[in-house]
Amino acid sequence: MAQTRTGSFPIGFRRGWSDWQRDLGGLIGFAEANDFAFLDFGPAPVEDLRRVLEAGVRVGSVDLKDWKLLVSPDGERRKVAAEENAAYVRSVAALGVRVFLTALIPEDPARPREENFRYAADAYARLIEAVAATGARVVLEGWPGQAPHFGTIGCTPADCRAFFEAIGSDAVGVNFDPSHLVRMGIDPVRFVREFAPRIFHAHAKDTRITPDELYEHGHLQPATFAKPHAFGGHSWRYAIPSEGDVPWPAVLGALRDVGYRGLLSIELEDERFNGTTEGEQRALLAARDFLAGV
Repeated sequence: MAQTRTGSFPIGFRRGWSDWQRDLGGLIGFAEANDFAFLDFGPAPVEDLRRVLEAGVRVGSVDLKDWKLLVSPDGERRKVAAEENAAYVRSVAALGVRVFLTALIPEDPARPREENFRYAADAYARLIEAVAATGARVVLEGWPGQAPHFGTIGCTPADCRAFFEAIGSDAVGVNFDPSHLVRMGIDPVRFVREFAPRIFHAHAKDTRITPDELYEHGHLQPATFAKPHAFGGHSWRYAIPSEGDVPWPAVLGALRDVGYRGLLSIELEDERFNGTTEGEQRALLAARDFLAGV
């Protein structure tokens, strides 16, 4: 199975939304034929996950459901979402899957961040308590959200520290994704060193900050006339590993040095490859080969 040279982290990828990836049999076949060590999934039916496992392919992580309802101003909606997610986690954990990905995206991102933080802490404390016996780990994806609010909670070191303290459980941690950190100007290597005990999963995605476009548009306002990149903004875009500004040797070295023993999942969001079967498969293979050589 494919793995990195530094740290020997198993390399897999996150299932996308294109037609060839929706074909579960074809997806399994592609992963097996190309030595990918595992697949990550959105909130997939338990039957699909069982099929993957029975085919001999590992499931790395599975998304929680209804992320925004877990950060709703409505207490009853949060309660129901937490209960439904707890039932889902228990059913998936019974298959041996232990890592569940989420993003703390508010239902109403226009509300004050501190208020949405409290809603998230309330719902996730309920959820973590309800699934404690399963050994499940809930990991926060650091995608900062959409303009104009960029309302997602738990993307920065300050937010992560506060959220972990509010939940008070070692069962909640981070999905380390350096692409979001680089985009926000946060040192990914320092992040690894600080949050090492909380890193339960990792994404392999890059961010390319384009100097000329940064000069033209800055990083604060949207451009008046120019269109943003797909999977990006006006002065940056997500990219496959090796095609951006993430210092991969230093990142993988830091993960190795802090004792990370988890997986490394390619998350394909790159305007140069997404949209065609040939392009997406070529990108996944190129990312695999790059990471295997780092």
